[in-house]
Amino acid sequence: MSEASKEKTLAEQAPPSYECRSCGYTYVPSKGDSKTNIPAGTLFTDLPSNWRCPVCGSSRNAFTNIGATDAPSGFAENLNYGFGVNQLTPNQKNLLIFGALALAFLFFLSLYGLN
Repeated sequence: MSEASKEKTLAEQAPPSYECRSCGYTYVPSKGDSKTNIPAGTLFTDLPSNWRCPVCGSSRNAFTNIGATDAPSGFAENLNYGFGVNQLTPNQKNLLIFGALALAFLFFLSLYGLN
């Protein structure tokens, strides 16, 4: 049997974000760090060795890889299918799902006011 090549999703291809374990600050490569004049697009591995967390001052060793946070979770060829939900990031999908559930719950509770 031949092994099929594994295609990567957009989230797997995007550069990963890193989160400070001390304060929760997230370094997102597409945004950079304006406080220390790090331009957008700079990978975490390309940061200067003396770079510190702009919030709490922790060193680079205090950061952990949390994966890509601002990329859609699907494949590039599937982004135009559906009602546009394929272009949402995982956080946006969570907000949409749980927001709709909360709205449905509030609507359900409003039915008790009918007499």
